[in-house]
Amino acid sequence: MLNQLDHLLEEVHELERAISEKVQQTKKELTYEIAHGRAVFGEDVRRRHRAMAKRVWRTIRESSFLTIATAPVIYSLLIPISLLDLLVSLYQWICFPVYQIPHLSRKEYVVVDRQSLAYLNVIEKVNCVYCGNCNGVLALAREVASRTEQYWCPIKHARRAKGCHIRTCLFCEFGDAEGYAENLQGLRKQFQDLEKTQQNYD
Repeated sequence: MLNQLDHLLEEVHELERAISEKVQQTKKELTYEIAHGRAVFGEDVRRRHRAMAKRVWRTIRESSFLTIATAPVIYSLLIPISLLDLLVSLYQWICFPVYQIPHLSRKEYVVVDRQSLAYLNVIEKVNCVYCGNCNGVLALAREVASRTEQYWCPIKHARRAKGCHIRTCLFCEFGDAEGYAENLQGLRKQFQDLEKTQQNYD
């Protein structure tokens, strides 16, 4: 059974890689290079980008009253997201070595780079930093939580939950007391798929 689940997890990771590659395919059509972890455009492209940037006053003028009015509500989430970022990092640093759970690299999840695009104005750049950071932190927190759940409570729920993480397919069936007792220790160490995935991305 565990071999079948390993195979299923490998298929899921393969699909994730395929999606990632599909998303990145358009890069081949663009004129930039990655240098020291940053995208670098040629001078001609930068000049064209700067010419295309929308003026800040136009962005404000074209925004509805409700868009402007809700902005403080959206940005108020910076406080809990920043706190979550700090606590998840501390949690991982303190707990994962104790339980021998593979550590996550924050920079693989939190990617903030769109603010360097010259065709974005200040408002758009700030929005891009906000979105990149928030979505990255939430993705990081979800993966930390999924690995924690695999260690402490690898049991499927009785009813189907939307958006469950992929590690759930490894878990014991709900109500299978014998399977839980028999497989718990093995499940706590079953992170081989992560090593394979990392090798494929390196």
